[in-house]
Amino acid sequence: MRKESKPSKRSSTDMFQMLTETAEQEKKKRKEELLAPLGIKEFFTEGSITINKRTCKGVECKLCIKACPTNALFWKLGEVGLTEHLCIYCGACVLNCIVDDCIKITRKRPDGSSERFSKPRDFVALQHGIDTKRRFERVQEAFPKPEDYTRRRSSKS
Repeated sequence: MRKESKPSKRSSTDMFQMLTETAEQEKKKRKEELLAPLGIKEFFTEGSITINKRTCKGVECKLCIKACPTNALFWKLGEVGLTEHLCIYCGACVLNCIVDDCIKITRKRPDGSSERFSKPRDFVALQHGIDTKRRFERVQEAFPKPEDYTRRRSSKS
């Protein structure tokens, strides 16, 4: 007679997921440690940055390196180097780059919306759109809505 084994009641854990989460937490902690002495606030927690080495004119200008507030961009052996752990995806490098589509940034806002830009014009248009939305919201808060006028008229009668 064979004994039937009962299934164990252990909860199944995904080791890969645990390792990934641990690595992400360590990466965030390391980034916070590196940015703390600079006194820079990180607005975009997720993102990516790439530099096209073929189109980069770093030898001639180095403007992106000078504009970077966290020193994530640096000069190394004849080209612009990148320390992505320090990058806060602010867009200062794209705004100062003399070559379109050389530096590409993708970032995620805290509200979940994603943004991509690689030209100064795209970055300025993105900022203008955000500022316009904020101004519109402030105007709506400051002035009464049409419904408020109709309510006031009916209450006076």
